[in-house]
Amino acid sequence: MLQRRKLGNQGLEVSAINLGTMMMPDNDESVHTIHGALDLGVTMLDTADLYGEEFMLGRFGGNEKLVGRALKDRRHQAIVATKFGVTHAQGPKGDPAYIKKSVDASLYNLGLDYIDLYYQHRPDPNTPIEETIGTMADLVKQGKIRYIGLSEAPADLIRRAHAVHPLTAVQTEYSLWSREVEDEVLPVLNELGIGLVPYSPLGRGFLTGQIKTYEDLPEDDYRRYYPRFQGENFTKNIEIVSLIEQMAMQKGCTPAQLSLAWLLAQGEQITPIPGTKRLDRVQENLGALQVTLTADDLAEIERISPKGVAAGSRFGAF
Repeated sequence: MLQRRKLGNQGLEVSAINLGTMMMPDNDESVHTIHGALDLGVTMLDTADLYGEEFMLGRFGGNEKLVGRALKDRRHQAIVATKFGVTHAQGPKGDPAYIKKSVDASLYNLGLDYIDLYYQHRPDPNTPIEETIGTMADLVKQGKIRYIGLSEAPADLIRRAHAVHPLTAVQTEYSLWSREVEDEVLPVLNELGIGLVPYSPLGRGFLTGQIKTYEDLPEDDYRRYYPRFQGENFTKNIEIVSLIEQMAMQKGCTPAQLSLAWLLAQGEQITPIPGTKRLDRVQENLGALQVTLTADDLAEIERISPKGVAAGSRFGAF
């Protein structure tokens, strides 16, 4: 059995490394990858109502439908996490009417009777978080969702939300490249017993060592528009990745495995969701569970890639 971890203090247990499905196209290879991940012991699949190839056309639910198709006859193997709260044109929303509409749409797209972990994707500045979480708590009572989470929420909002109904997890970007969460959010999560689900744990592919030049990115790749992949920032960041590659070689693992092992070492409540389209990448990522980092290793990683070292902003906000 794949190593498990408790995600928060509300009773949810998941595999130590899980699977983000955001970038998966709706095809048979993606279904094969999801099936393979489940067979390897991955338990949690992370999606959202806005993920999918037709989001820019204002159509939601494409990625949820893919996950639902993959889970036909396999519901018992998966913990399903999805999100609501980012609209196509109106920005974040978290009012009761929108939440009720969104959860029913997600249940329909997924083909499920309930959602295991339901996140607000981004805080709604026009709706008090107490109102949003109160509505989500009602969904728990109704059996439509089991656990509540927030995504990209600041520390003060997490405290206010948790006071209304216990949160199970907070999702945010966290990696050797993006460590802002360590300043305020992670201490609050540790204090309150809330799990952390890092997305982009491999720096949007930078930390895999597979990207050597800007031209390695396809012309339609969204990362071309991210500051860390441009100009002098790219050059500086590649130099840091080369040092991570050298250390990974010494440890007998890949840069991706070293990066994920470092992330897992930051706390027992941390369960990253590296995204991929390919089963061989899932297998590589799970190999991080076999990488042991000593105190000296962690100190060396800190020297190579200290907090704030990445050049350029992470460009993660909507």
